[in-house]
Amino acid sequence: MGSGKTVFTKGIAEGLGISNSITSPTFTLICEYEGNIPFFHMDLYRLNDVNEFELAGGRDILFSNGISVIEWAEKIADYFPDNTIKINIEIEKNGSRKIIICGLNLQ
Repeated sequence: MGSGKTVFTKGIAEGLGISNSITSPTFTLICEYEGNIPFFHMDLYRLNDVNEFELAGGRDILFSNGISVIEWAEKIADYFPDNTIKINIEIEKNGSRKIIICGLNLQ
């Protein structure tokens, strides 16, 4: 918590031409925004089980033509499509952030 996930998500939304206010969907699970392409922001912190994700339409969203940013994504790791880019944000002891990106194909 407090690592900057929502701030990072705001930057992605801005890059997609979304002018809406982006907040963490902690209590709503999934927020959808319209920009250049559909953008979904999910916060799975309060998710009790994968069934809740399914019931909220999460699986369909993951395989849609939009972009999804998922906070606390480890709870549904088995659902990720092959083209998933994983970004891990860690808080260092000095308060700076370490960002690790995996799955980015730069060809």
